[in-house]
Amino acid sequence: MKRIKSLLVAKEETSLNVFKLKTMARGKESMAILMYGSPDPDAVASAMALWEIMRQTAGISKCTFIATEPVARQQNREFIRAMKLDIQLLNKNDLSQYGLIALVDAQPTFFGQTLENIHIQPQIVLDHHPCTTVWHAELADIRPHYGSLSTMMMEYCLAAKIKIPKKLYTALFYGIKTDTNNFERDSILEDIGAYYLAHSRANRELIRRIELNQIPERFLKYYDYAFHHKRRYRDRIICYLGKVESADTCVQVADFLLRLAGIYYVVIAGIVKERMIIVFRGDGYRQDCGSIAIKAFGGYGSAGGHKSAARVEISLEALREPLHDDFSQEAVDQFLVQRLRRKRKALNQTNNNKS
Repeated sequence: MKRIKSLLVAKEETSLNVFKLKTMARGKESMAILMYGSPDPDAVASAMALWEIMRQTAGISKCTFIATEPVARQQNREFIRAMKLDIQLLNKNDLSQYGLIALVDAQPTFFGQTLENIHIQPQIVLDHHPCTTVWHAELADIRPHYGSLSTMMMEYCLAAKIKIPKKLYTALFYGIKTDTNNFERDSILEDIGAYYLAHSRANRELIRRIELNQIPERFLKYYDYAFHHKRRYRDRIICYLGKVESADTCVQVADFLLRLAGIYYVVIAGIVKERMIIVFRGDGYRQDCGSIAIKAFGGYGSAGGHKSAARVEISLEALREPLHDDFSQEAVDQFLVQRLRRKRKALNQTNNNKS
């Protein structure tokens, strides 16, 4: 176990950032930790770790967890309930009352104009997604090669030399487990080391109970709809679900369809409020979902992700012209197919030029 810990605290950058956190917290009594979208286990566990560090080392007495959307997935709700957390919504909070603002598992640009409209700039940004645009924070630590942010936060906890409660070990264990999809997605040695350490000290029985939770019955209609309206192109499935209750709907349908025999690449789209969400899932072997998402849809909105998982968010206003104001099943399916074909042609042209 000592060798694992030495691996996770070897980075000078992490120790320096822990020192910066302590310095930034001087004279501050409160902080808000923001998560983008519907909070997932990796974001929640990372927020818990950051709060524990600031509480034990800097004396921060008040911390509020804030998300832009309610918790959607049933398993995530069970996890948050088990951790006894209260996650509030951004539109119901006044961020100006907090001494420190931190983003975890997200970057300022993910929030669009939201933070600019309320004239708030986060001082702390911790994330493992690729950085595609320019922004500034007093402390910014972005490591896209990490499989989960929970791994990074385990390093921070060890570097800060805090006492890690069993509940936090459990949260970090689940965060690494879910964001690496049990190490089926891209991960590095640090992910494995952090997982091993958390696994040995977590409440694994609690996590198993959470993972056994059933899919909400109301979601069955989306699976049924996808089954009857999906378009299959050899080993790829594309489907537009229309209006859905949350982005997580697209995620769950995509994860399910990827399990079909002979399918290695799935694209599921749906409308949530005034945005179109496009979720990519793949085997991470034959296609790079993140690269496909950026090349096919990056010109319309925010896009990015990893080899086996990616996400696109586009405002409906930006789609009115290319869709000719037609958001029907046929029109959106055709738009998705055309954009993906153009991406493939561009990629083939690039490969031909190289050869």
